Amino acid sequence: MIGRWLRYLFSGVVIVLIVIQFFRGELPEPQSRPATDLLATGEVPEPIASMLMTSCYDCHSVESKYPWYSQVAPTSWLVARDVREAREEMNLSEWTGLPKRKKIKTLENIKEEVGEGEMPLPIYLTIHWDAKLSAEQRKQIVDWASAYQDKILSQPEPDQDNEEEDEDEENGGV
Repeated sequence: MIGRWLRYLFSGVVIVLIVIQFFRGELPEPQSRPATDLLATGEVPEPIASMLMTSCYDCHSVESKYPWYSQVAPTSWLVARDVREAREEMNLSEWTGLPKRKKIKTLENIKEEVGEGEMPLPIYLTIHWDAKLSAEQRKQIVDWASAYQDKILSQPEPDQDNEEEDEDEENGGV
């Protein structure tokens, strides 16, 4: 009796898993590194760039490398959601287009999240062991982010008059 019930339950689970494969999550399309990417600026030393590529770029850039399980529902739904949300929060592929204030805030967030060990997320690290940052690696990223923040802060603000003229031209001279 129990054996038959377990067989029906198992069969039902298998059928559900097969059916949901027709409703996979739509993963954001991976792209090659754009000219607007943080790493394309030349402002990131190679050791830091390597750490960012391994630990951050799958979610926080357009260069996502999706593992096999991201093609299987329901995991594909979670991966698609996580990558979309991560890119909305911080997309390093759009770096050069960010205003100075947003760059400073992003670097501050990197210092906090990486420095406190909150990024990469623990769920990501369960499968991506190589993305785990040691205390020394976290310190190196935080130190780089602080130095880069200082460099950005020392740069002059864009000319406000030119920005207003550019906006007027974009709005048809209004």
